[in-house]
Amino acid sequence: MIAQIDFRLPPDPPQTTAVLKKSHATSSKVYVGCAKWGRKEWVGKIYPLSTKEKDFLRYYVRQFNCIELNATHYKIYGPEAIRKWADVAQGKDFMFCPKFPQAISHYGQLDHAHDLTSAFLEGIVAFGQHLGPCFLQFSERFSPKRWPELLAYLESLPRDLQLFLELRHPDWFDHPEIRTHLFDTLQKLQIGAVITDTSGRRDVAHMQLPTPDAFIRFVGNNLHPTDYSRIDEWVDRLKKWLDAGLRNLYFFMHQHDEKDSPELCTYLIRELNRKCGLSLAEPKFMEPGLQGSLFS
Repeated sequence: MIAQIDFRLPPDPPQTTAVLKKSHATSSKVYVGCAKWGRKEWVGKIYPLSTKEKDFLRYYVRQFNCIELNATHYKIYGPEAIRKWADVAQGKDFMFCPKFPQAISHYGQLDHAHDLTSAFLEGIVAFGQHLGPCFLQFSERFSPKRWPELLAYLESLPRDLQLFLELRHPDWFDHPEIRTHLFDTLQKLQIGAVITDTSGRRDVAHMQLPTPDAFIRFVGNNLHPTDYSRIDEWVDRLKKWLDAGLRNLYFFMHQHDEKDSPELCTYLIRELNRKCGLSLAEPKFMEPGLQGSLFS
């Protein structure tokens, strides 16, 4: 049962404390968003009634300041298509955070992924100033046995690409020597580590920051009371990190049923503003008073 899961975040590892202490960031950028913009359930909620699917992005960029772009995981888009998305965000401080294609991360060998990687990178460059960090997510089958292949691939990527890595095989986290070597190497390469907070895998909420940047994927349980207590703990931890020198924060909300993601985003933003002295814009709901009734 959800109520029986120990959702407490582990303490900061020594690497996180040291990285933040050495950070020279004089200010922090904070981005909060969802995993997708194409949600029909949001019509009448945060999208106006009768909004057509082709206009979903246009309204999404008015409500949030980033998107975890999962569309690029399933298809490699060329510059022309990417540029159309970027144009929708013109004039806004909005970041697209594309996920590497599954053709690279889940199928085939990384040492044969040069052409696919080039095509992916050539496309996302068209985001221009709206290109946020990319994230490279591997399946639970990708184990430390493939470390040489992974390291060679990471070293082949452009140095000016802001990158976060998400690993899921338990052996990356269960063995102290493997874990330490992984995160020390990411720190040397200046590659961030995705932190995933989800019910079934508490080991991937590792709290390691190889760089003074955080990329958090929060998986809630559709406004279960623990969603709010978990967000409260995250806000306290993020305040600590921001005060210590966190440079960039990207926080992406997931729900098993994504219809509820805007509500939990609103709660997160409200608490970040209240406790961290931020001034992030809250999503505006079509029904007046809806946000307030959710948290009272």
